[in-house]
Amino acid sequence: MSGVHELRLVVTAEDYDAALRFYRDVLGMPERAAYEAEGGHVTILEAGVATLEITDPRHAAYIDEVEVGRRVAGHIRVALKVDDSAAATIDATLAGAALIAPPTLTPWGDRNARLDAPAGLQLTLFSEA
Repeated sequence: MSGVHELRLVVTAEDYDAALRFYRDVLGMPERAAYEAEGGHVTILEAGVATLEITDPRHAAYIDEVEVGRRVAGHIRVALKVDDSAAATIDATLAGAALIAPPTLTPWGDRNARLDAPAGLQLTLFSEA
């Protein structure tokens, strides 16, 4: 059996242009490729290293408590490592993301912020403290 070589999170965005501007231009995810077919569009953005983090409900609730103070995430939350979570949070909110919780120092030494972002994604923006 062959191993997995790439993880791709595929998001359907009702406002494709706004989502593309947010993730590419505001958060700085470089464009790898873009295609158009049958009048529809897709753009593949680079996100550095990709991992699949699997958690049980108790741990997910713990992370929500640490980052936000209450349970808020659904079964999928996207976490993006950035250079400076405070600056990235400001940029993201100015570009239309809704702040759920500002950057907070976690017990494991990261500074994590939580946002509701374009395309219906709940984001954790995190950086080393």
